[in-house]
Parts: sequence; structure tokens; C-alpha cells
Amino acid sequence: MESYEINKDTVALIPKDDNHTIVYEVDKSFVVNKNPLKIVEESCEYFGSSLEGRQIGTSKLVGFTHKVPVIIEESFDIIFFPTLSPRNDDCAWLSYSHIFKPDKFKDKTIVELKNGKKILVDVSTAIIDNQLYRCSRLKEILNLRKIDKK
Repeated sequence: MESYEINKDTVALIPKDDNHTIVYEVDKSFVVNKNPLKIVEESCEYFGSSLEGRQIGTSKLVGFTHKVPVIIEESFDIIFFPTLSPRNDDCAWLSYSHIFKPDKFKDKTIVELKNGKKILVDVSTAIIDNQLYRCSRLKEILNLRKIDKK
């Protein structure tokens, strides 16, 4: 299997089919021969944790129990969130730091990125808005804890 770890330039992981993911980075996109969940799991492991550990940590910090945002790597603020249940084959994962704004498009969402590019995501704008809120709470709590340690 091909290796790919999420990095600070990774914008989105969009499922193409059961075993392939369209990876969007800031300046390019390509297909990886793994599903998005596998990429997220392996990326968490690459940075020294497990997806389950990251999910439990987020739940303890902010109290969310379903579709929790995941801190892939803390020093670069790499936070990703699932659009559906992570176990759903249609679940995409988006980078919190790269999203400028979501716009409604029929029953889907066009996510405008900070670099001006747009990605179509097969969930409602309400879901994206809720996930962005969850990420902002997580980041706020993390930042408060960093300040408290100084």
C-alpha cells in the first residue's frame, strides 16, 4: 500500500471509492490507494498516537462524543474533522485551518478554501458549520491550556 501522511499542506481527503482517496493539498491534488479513514489513522500513528486516542482526547477536552475533530499534529495546529461518521465509507475529512467558508449548493456544500480554490463536499452546509464550530471550541480550549502553562 502507498504511504501518505497528512501534513500542514493537506486540505481535504475525499473518498473516491472504497479503497481510493482524492487528496487535496494547497497546490495540487492526487489519488492515494487508501480510504480516508486509513490515511487519518496512519497519520495519527505517524505523529505518535492513535485515532482512537485522539478522539478520546478531544471528547475529554470539549465533551463531543460523535464526529469529533482530531488533532493530527499539535505543533502545526493540524486539526481535521469528519463530515460523517468516520466509519461511513462516504466520510470526507477536512482541514480546519484551510477552510475559508462553506456555501450551500443544492443539498451539498462548496467549501471555499483560504487559497481561493473550492471543493464540493457531499453533506449539508449545516454539518460543515457544526464541525467548524466544534473545531473552533477545540482550538480555543487548547490555546487556553497553552496560556495556562506559561
